[in-house]
Amino acid sequence: MKILVCISNVPDTTTKVKFKDDHTSFDDSGVQWIINPWDELALTRALELKEDAGNSVNEICVIHVGTASADATLRKALAIGADKAIRIDACAADAYYVAGQIAEYLKENPFDIVFSGIESSDYNGSSVGAMIAEFMDYPGISSVTSVNLDDDDIQLSRAIPGGKQVLKTETPFVAVVQKGIASEPRIPSMRGIMMARKKPLEVKPSADIEILTKSVKFELPAEKGVCKMIESESAEQLVELLKNEAKVL
Repeated sequence: MKILVCISNVPDTTTKVKFKDDHTSFDDSGVQWIINPWDELALTRALELKEDAGNSVNEICVIHVGTASADATLRKALAIGADKAIRIDACAADAYYVAGQIAEYLKENPFDIVFSGIESSDYNGSSVGAMIAEFMDYPGISSVTSVNLDDDDIQLSRAIPGGKQVLKTETPFVAVVQKGIASEPRIPSMRGIMMARKKPLEVKPSADIEILTKSVKFELPAEKGVCKMIESESAEQLVELLKNEAKVL
């Protein structure tokens, strides 16, 4: 059984976001790039499944749609434990384009399970995993918090309002995973880093996929106003500020 984990290359979550060219593009100067946190948890769970002698997972592959600037991030995924990495050489224009590129690779290189993080920490689109399932006509399960394999018995849990839902499915399928799929992301060991140098990182040409959307302009949120402190006994002053300044009453 083979698992494909979709990887996004995103700015470190502590990055101070800046834009250039009249706010039409992201300024990536000085930015440290990392594996998208939800994808990193997905990779961790995939590795746990492979290490479990109770199932037949024997290969973990990571895939990314992007330029050579993401190779260091893919090498980190290999150092964490993935067996190989695939980079589709294209600029990730929009979610439909990314999902289409991954689906074209899957048609030629089938996998039993596809993991995708529920969203990326940069654009928060939450749509690539579902689009892959639609392209491939695979079952797509969203908000997955656990995946357990026992030969052909595959059970997934997903978060729903007020509780959880337990599902059974068959391969192939796409699992869009979220927090809870693994407890902590893995940190590459020195041995893993050394082994990653010998693992394959294949670069594939892009397919002819239509781009449906284009980012026109970005805007930063408005700066927060000055915090006003009032005495705990000054209820009337609080009401006046909420009514006349905050205008929420």
